[in-house]
Amino acid sequence: MADNRLPLIASDQLPAVDDCWNRIGVRGDKSCERLAKHIHCRNCDVHAAAATLLLDRYALVRDDADLVESPADDGRERRSTLVFRLGDEWLGLATRSLVEVAAISPIHSLPHQRSMALLGVTNVRGALVACLSLGELLGLEKGGAATGDRRVVPRLLILASQGGPLVAPVDEVDGIHGIPLDAVVDPGRSPDLAARQFAAGVVHWRGRSITLLDEGLLLQAMARSLA
Repeated sequence: MADNRLPLIASDQLPAVDDCWNRIGVRGDKSCERLAKHIHCRNCDVHAAAATLLLDRYALVRDDADLVESPADDGRERRSTLVFRLGDEWLGLATRSLVEVAAISPIHSLPHQRSMALLGVTNVRGALVACLSLGELLGLEKGGAATGDRRVVPRLLILASQGGPLVAPVDEVDGIHGIPLDAVVDPGRSPDLAARQFAAGVVHWRGRSITLLDEGLLLQAMARSLA
């Protein structure tokens, strides 16, 4: 079977970020001429731009071993899971179905398309890839914006389907976590579970209730939306 996954972005393939704050800033020799005006690097627009660049190029850099269940140091079997938010719901997806987490890019609508879930197409490193609404597929209501002081940045999930990569925008990505399999609860025991028909389980993780999605069912639904 052909490998339809897009290549992962390795850290050594990305342009270097000039960490001037460590060389000539407050953590370096303090020779930067901007310090006279800004006092501290955190007040400087150069520092802010570098921080934004680092956040916006967040991608999954992992070995194939990260995609399979493996025992952790505590002896508990865990699954590498990407945790993300759609509206008010936190969801989890096994990283074995994931190619990359990318920055948001423009989505171009398609004329005469009948699928409510198909948002259009977006450019992924020179290729036009179908972009679908997970909220529509999962039957989730649109929630409000996240509250608090933390920086929230929408992302694109690039998923590996049998017919080729598919893209889905999400409201926020929390990160990749090793979810203990013995902590996962059967979805049938959660009466108010989100996205029930696609749920493989639910887990309470770091103060959140996370619905774990069955990637096989989800990818099948996404493929049907393109037919």
